[in-house]
Amino acid sequence: MMSQGLVTMSYVAASILFILSLSGLSHQDTARRGNYYGMAGMAMAIIATLLSDSVNAYIILIMALAIGGFIGTKAALKVEMTQMPELVALMHSLVGMAAVLVGYANFLDDTSVLQGVEKTIHEVEIYIGIFIGAITFSGSVIAFGKLCGRIDGKPLLLPARHWLNLGLLIATIWLGSIFLSGAAEGGGTFALIIMTLIAFAFGVHMVMAIGGADMPVVVSMLNSYSGWAAAATGFMLSNDLLIVTGALVGSSGAILSYIMCKAMNRHFLSVIAGGFGSAGGEAATVEGDVSPIDIEETTQLLIDAKDIMIIPGYGMAVAQAQHTVNEITKLLHAQGKTVRFGIHPVAGRMPGHMNVLLAEAKVPYDIVFEMDEINEDFPKVDVSIVIGANDIVNPSALDDPNSPIAGMPVLECWKSAATIVLKRSMATGYAGVGNPLFVHENTRMLFGDANDSMQAVLKALNK
Repeated sequence: MMSQGLVTMSYVAASILFILSLSGLSHQDTARRGNYYGMAGMAMAIIATLLSDSVNAYIILIMALAIGGFIGTKAALKVEMTQMPELVALMHSLVGMAAVLVGYANFLDDTSVLQGVEKTIHEVEIYIGIFIGAITFSGSVIAFGKLCGRIDGKPLLLPARHWLNLGLLIATIWLGSIFLSGAAEGGGTFALIIMTLIAFAFGVHMVMAIGGADMPVVVSMLNSYSGWAAAATGFMLSNDLLIVTGALVGSSGAILSYIMCKAMNRHFLSVIAGGFGSAGGEAATVEGDVSPIDIEETTQLLIDAKDIMIIPGYGMAVAQAQHTVNEITKLLHAQGKTVRFGIHPVAGRMPGHMNVLLAEAKVPYDIVFEMDEINEDFPKVDVSIVIGANDIVNPSALDDPNSPIAGMPVLECWKSAATIVLKRSMATGYAGVGNPLFVHENTRMLFGDANDSMQAVLKALNK
């Protein structure tokens, strides 16, 4: 057994490692180190908790660790990179449900010796913790369903939905006062159960009202919620490390959500209130004929070009084309050409999705640029290659005020001398919006699987 002083020191060290982990994850070239810091901090926290005097049910705890470790290992080995967003959403739901279960366990614990104000504060912690946890659980489950295609990605906009949300919030506060009054006399269970059901419904309604194009923000927002749920759990269990860790996750997730909303020219509250497509008139119809291109012509354009920009999207993740794209990049670099990658903040299905894919393929970090860094360079670019991206390169975001994505900053690849778009079909993107880029005068469409097309281009370049 470890002394309480040693446990506290271990918690402090783990907290420092978590902070270093977040710092490392903020940059591509230090992300791997940041992961190692996080793993070391979590291992230290688990060991210190196991050896503390607050743990005595070792058999149950070891069984739980074994089951959780098995599920986590199996998921890590089985889940593809394209399924990572829905896995993240599912993990958020587990944190939320853990907060709910811990809250009820604390409420039903008859061994508590708290009295007076301390007892009231503890009951407030339980109530808020269950509320946040329930919203996180149900919202994350809906996000999982939307991300994996089991639930329609279009926003479900109920009549008077804002009044409904306000009513649910007022009901939650009212039930809170009833719960505190009842808990003081040994009751309050009914009010707590009703509040939990309301919180579940609130989480479902909140995420169902958010459109597909806003899903990356939803993932980071739910990440923030899961952090606050963990912090609430820490308060209920009087565990300083859980409070600190939850606050770190909650605040970092909130900051990330704000950054992404800013990149999309969206207000955070408007994203929560309802997704793209909830306002404005009817978007303009995309008219015109597409100009297809074959492998030979694509190869010739790349051979003649000096400055090339590659814009990855979710389609690249689905096709697993990142490794082939990296091979093409290395070959073009060897021929003295400038090749860069342009990354939109909400490309893919979760924050940093494209960055992770490129890092996995070992694309050099110094040729990967954010949208704000390279958007002004497109007029100087000879060839832009759009791989499976749609909404993030849609000109209607800038010139069609009725478009559901109006006002969202996009990568202005149509300003380059030539644009090659790799797509399986003419289907719309996740926001369900038509894209005028496909019929632009200097756009050429290369239809087919992105990896197969890139493999053919690589073979042609090597001849």
